Amino acid sequence: MAKKMREVTISYILPILLLLLAVETHAHNVTRLLASHPSFSSFNHFLTQTHLAGEINRRTTITVLAVDNAAMSALTSKGYPISTVKNILSLHVLLDYFGAKKIHQIRDGSALAATLFQATGAAPGTTGFVNITDLRGGKVGLGPDGGDLSSFFVKSVEEVPYNISIIQISKVLPSETASAPTPAPAEMNLTGIMSAHGCKVFAETLLANPGASKTYQESVEGGMTVFCPGDDAMKGFLPKYKNLTAPKKEAFLDFLAVPTYYSMAMLKSNNGPMNTLATDGADKFELTVQNDGEKVTLRTRINTVQIVDTIIDEQPLAIYATDKVLLPKELFKASAVEAPAPAPAPEDGDVADSPKPAKGKGKGKKKKAAPSPDDSFGDSDSPAEGPDGDADDATADEASAVRIVGGATAGLVVSVFCLFASSSLL
Repeated sequence: MAKKMREVTISYILPILLLLLAVETHAHNVTRLLASHPSFSSFNHFLTQTHLAGEINRRTTITVLAVDNAAMSALTSKGYPISTVKNILSLHVLLDYFGAKKIHQIRDGSALAATLFQATGAAPGTTGFVNITDLRGGKVGLGPDGGDLSSFFVKSVEEVPYNISIIQISKVLPSETASAPTPAPAEMNLTGIMSAHGCKVFAETLLANPGASKTYQESVEGGMTVFCPGDDAMKGFLPKYKNLTAPKKEAFLDFLAVPTYYSMAMLKSNNGPMNTLATDGADKFELTVQNDGEKVTLRTRINTVQIVDTIIDEQPLAIYATDKVLLPKELFKASAVEAPAPAPAPEDGDVADSPKPAKGKGKGKKKKAAPSPDDSFGDSDSPAEGPDGDADDATADEASAVRIVGGATAGLVVSVFCLFASSSLL
C-alpha cells in the first residue's frame, strides 16, 4: 500500500517538477551575464543605454555578438548619436541560437541569420541579416549580408543552451545601412505631432507636467513608443487624472510610453508584457501587448484598449492613438474605474424605490466617497517618479525577473525529485 502511494505521489509530483525546471531554464538577463566580464563593460553599457537589453531579455532564443572595450572604442569615437549606435548594435543581436559548437558546425558551411535590426523594418532587403561562414581551419567569419566577412568568432562568453548565447567577435560588424544618419530625435516636437493627429488633450496634459515632458524628450533618442489616448477618451478621463497627486500624475504619463521603438509589425510579433517609462523597481507599471489578427490591443488588470491609428512611425519614435485610456493597476482599482451603469429612468414619473436623505441630517457632513484613483495604493508608498537615467539596469533586470528566480529553485527541484525517487526504491 505504501509503495503504491509513493508511486501515485511521484506520478503527480514529477510533471510539476519538470515544469518548474522548464520555466527555470527560460530566464536570462544579458546585462547580468555580461556584468561578470569587465572587458565587455562598454558593450554592456550601450545595450542598456539603447534599451536593447530589455528587448534581448524578452526573447527566448537569441545570440548576442559582443565586442570588447577596445572594439567598442572604435565605434564610440565616431560620434554617432545613440539612435545610430542602437541600429549598429541591433545588427549584433541574432534571432536564433548559435553556441560555440553550432557556429563551427554550420550546414553547408554558411548561414544567414536574421537580426533585431532586420526586425525593425529599417533595413532594406536583406541588409539586416548576418552572414556566418565557416572559413575552415577553425576560423568563422561574420558580416552583413552582401558585405565583407571582416569580423571573426573569438570565443564563447556565456551560454544558456537554446535560450541565449553571448559570443565574442573580433570587431564591430561594418554596415553602411545601420550606420546611416537617422532623424535627429531631439528636434522632434512630440506634443506638436500628437496635437495635430487627434491627441491634443493628452499632449497638453503632458506639456503641463515638466517631469514627464523631460522624461519623454530624453527617451526619444534611445527609442520610444507612445500610446496616446484620443481626445474624447482623454477628456472623459481628466477628472480622475486631476485627483492624482503630482508624483502619480507623472507616473501615469510615463506609463503610456515604452522605452523601445516598436513599429506596428514589431508590436504584432511581440505579444506579452512590456516595461514602460514608469517602471522602477517594485513599481512595475507594465502593460501587456495582445494581438488578434490585425488588431493590436494593450491591457492591464484594470482595462484593455485598442490601437486605432498610427500617428508617426519613424525610428526611433513611434506614436499610436488608442480608443481609451490605458490604466495601470498601480494607480487605479477596477472598482473605481468600472462604475455600474445607472438604472433606467422611470417611465410614468414614478420615483424608484430608493432611500432619500433625511432632511437636515446632511448638512456639514459628507458621505464616504467611492475610492478615488489617488487612494488605490492602499498603504503603499507613492509610485516612482519615473526613471532618472540610472535605473535602466534595474529595468532590464525587472524584465527578466518575471519568470522564476534562478539557481536555488533548480537545486531545490532536483533535490525534491531525488528524495521522491529514493523513497520509491525503499
